[in-house]
Amino acid sequence: MKLLPLALFVNHDGTSSRASVTCRYKCGDACSHAVPNTSGGQYFGDIVRTAMTRRGVLKSGAVAVLTLGAGGALAACSDESGSGADGTTTTAGGGQAPAGTAFTAVAPNTEDAVVIPENYEQAVVIRWGDPVLPGAPAFDFDRQTPRAQEMQFGFNNDFAGLLPVEGRPNTHLLVVNHEYTTEPFMFRGYDAENPTLEQFQTAIAAHGLSVVQVAGEPGSGRLTPEFGPNNRRITANTEFLVTGPAAGSPLLATTADPTATRVLGTLNNCSGGITPWGTVLSGEENFNQYFANADQVTDPTAAARLKRYGVTGGASERKWERFDPRFDLAREPNEVNRFGYVVEVNPWDPASTPVKHTALGRFKHEAATIHVTDDGTVVAYSGDDERFDYMYKFVSSRKMMPGAGQASMRHNLTLLDAGTLYVATLTGDEPDRIDGSGTLPPAGRFAGRGQWIPLLRTGDDGRGESLVDGMSAEEVAVFTRLAGDRVGATKMDRPEDFEPNPKTGKVYVALTNNSKRGADGTPAADEPNPRNNNKNGQVLEIEDDHAGTEFTWNLLLVCGDPAAADTYFGGFDKSRVSPISCPDNLAFDPHGNLWISTDGNALKSNDGLFSVVLDGARRGETKQFLTVPKGAETCGPIIGDSRVMVCVQHPGELDGASADAPASHWPDGGTSQPRPAVVAVWPAGGGRVGV
Repeated sequence: MKLLPLALFVNHDGTSSRASVTCRYKCGDACSHAVPNTSGGQYFGDIVRTAMTRRGVLKSGAVAVLTLGAGGALAACSDESGSGADGTTTTAGGGQAPAGTAFTAVAPNTEDAVVIPENYEQAVVIRWGDPVLPGAPAFDFDRQTPRAQEMQFGFNNDFAGLLPVEGRPNTHLLVVNHEYTTEPFMFRGYDAENPTLEQFQTAIAAHGLSVVQVAGEPGSGRLTPEFGPNNRRITANTEFLVTGPAAGSPLLATTADPTATRVLGTLNNCSGGITPWGTVLSGEENFNQYFANADQVTDPTAAARLKRYGVTGGASERKWERFDPRFDLAREPNEVNRFGYVVEVNPWDPASTPVKHTALGRFKHEAATIHVTDDGTVVAYSGDDERFDYMYKFVSSRKMMPGAGQASMRHNLTLLDAGTLYVATLTGDEPDRIDGSGTLPPAGRFAGRGQWIPLLRTGDDGRGESLVDGMSAEEVAVFTRLAGDRVGATKMDRPEDFEPNPKTGKVYVALTNNSKRGADGTPAADEPNPRNNNKNGQVLEIEDDHAGTEFTWNLLLVCGDPAAADTYFGGFDKSRVSPISCPDNLAFDPHGNLWISTDGNALKSNDGLFSVVLDGARRGETKQFLTVPKGAETCGPIIGDSRVMVCVQHPGELDGASADAPASHWPDGGTSQPRPAVVAVWPAGGGRVGV
């Protein structure tokens, strides 16, 4: 198969495509607010670096956003060779596409459809409002009720996990997060200043997670939902058990729960992971936006803690505080401290109480994903999705117990409650060569070393030991960002999904973007975050001593228009890759290739899903497998041998649109309202994906 230039470049002005209405309801308009991290940690206020960066920007002018035609000469790849994973020269192009990536790349577009490669088919698996539990009524957009939504598939699906059902060939449990609600697109005539009680209750029920059994069919990748014994809806009213060093802490005590051990609900569940013992981890991310009246908190310590977590202002966007006092900080100042954790759900027991693991720390968890070492030590990786926040890992002191019996499940459900929580610091090999323009250092790659700094040790009895001067164990568990500040953790460009490669053990991090990098009063560029005004993001590759404290790192991708001088694709010929912007969720196919879904594409085309080759002469080859409809985000990719699945989140969320004036009619067409949904894609006539 001859490798041809993709010629997929698009014109862009470098701004994110995410609509402002999405920003308001998804993350509380985080990117338009002041940066919460104003600590003097590593790289902050580096006068020499900042001065050098400003000189570099002035000197290079528009080099960082240089665009050329698809056939034009590219400064970093003027011939058919590039820099390999170890900095050596490798030949790019020619030969057979690596297994898993042999498909025709989809071109950038703005269609109101899921666009897939030639010779592939697709179908919706489940959409917002479809039945999950027996007795659920058929979805009626104009007659929604809280009771119906509690039995139906929730809104704005993000993470998706697929777990095979033992003894049922081609049958799985599909577990999906419902990150947030966008009320103007859920209800006709929605009045943001005066939501109704029923709208509030329906939105509460549309958050959380869905567990639904799905059945396949021979010779196809299609999946059909069915009422299985494990089907379940978890909502923002479901009871959760608190474990770890913050359980029982006065910092978590409320009027409704003076024991500080039980929490109602989970909020803003973004990505997640499947554990080797068969449970699902879910990250509570932008929880801060749900809580009102932070401006009425007068205690200076409490106010500073709220500010560090982005909890500010008076009324919330959704006005939930009008209906439930737990969302009013003036009445329940500790309720917000009960969100921002990694949640664990046992999908095989619909009567089980899900858990919030405080030993893993509290921040805006994009996800938590697991690597198990040869001796059974469990390592959980997690990123804090905020500009200039940190990367973390938790190393369990307990070993995973193999087997599928009840005894092993009971034991493994405690693995994330005892161990050590760390935060990362990174240093570059050539720090003096970084000027904020994205220019590669002389070695031909961005690379360096890192350290994991211990913050908190939790014993088998659940009691914590602080490893940070001036903070108690409970404070480290609840105000983990402040602990990271104190030890000088490295400020990253929105660390989102954090995924270990099951084939190699290398760990990958999606750093989505950071348009404030290098702005006045903020950290300048450094080697792992090499561009000021970073609107396209990058992907970090880590070789970690998983249970230890040292690692090495390099940047696999510096994303954007391949024709721009400030992009890098692992040394691969940039004229032969798809443009990619704002990496968000990561996954691996059975062959060990990395797959990336995007959120907020700054190249003015729809978000998509991409394969990336990780090894050999074609390391860095990036190809777009699909795009999602206009206004949508690509989430929760599952890359199997026979099918690819993605969650299509917030389709049609464009400024000026609403339920009264829909901008999309996906997935049902006609004049229907847009509905978030899970989609399966598979090779026509069967076969293997990308082979």
